Amino acid sequence: MTKPDEEEFEAFVVARMDRWRGTAYLLCRNWHDADDLVAVTIGKLYRHWRKVSRADNPDGYAHRVLTRSWIDHGKRPWRREQSVDEFDEQRLRVPAADSPDAVVDRDGLARLLDSLGPRQRAVLVLRFYLDYSVEETARALGISEGTVKSQSARGLHALRHLVVPVGSRA
Repeated sequence: MTKPDEEEFEAFVVARMDRWRGTAYLLCRNWHDADDLVAVTIGKLYRHWRKVSRADNPDGYAHRVLTRSWIDHGKRPWRREQSVDEFDEQRLRVPAADSPDAVVDRDGLARLLDSLGPRQRAVLVLRFYLDYSVEETARALGISEGTVKSQSARGLHALRHLVVPVGSRA
């Protein structure tokens, strides 16, 4: 890689690092795995930087790499073990209160995301945290648009049942 390419790559990564870490944390649900996932993503992007930099949507390409790396990592046998240590959630960068990324109840969000399966969690994070379209989410996860729609609907339905008290459902 040439010096200008390395500088361009470094600027690309630095500008997006906090967003990638936040997304990875929402997917992985612990900081060790989130940091590992971001490191793997950066390595893959570096190896293919010429292709990434020429892509129509380099951010979309990077999120696709991050999400697919998370899905692939989750399929590995050692991922079936559960870690009992939890990291302090305060390490998550807290955006300004008026920011569209602001989350009022982080613990509540974490519990809600934990209640979903990995596919539903990935779809909801991409669709509603990263504001991806149905088409972009389908491409990022390598699934059909219909699957994105059904997983979104099922995930939101599950979350509504957890959030809305039984007596107040219409």
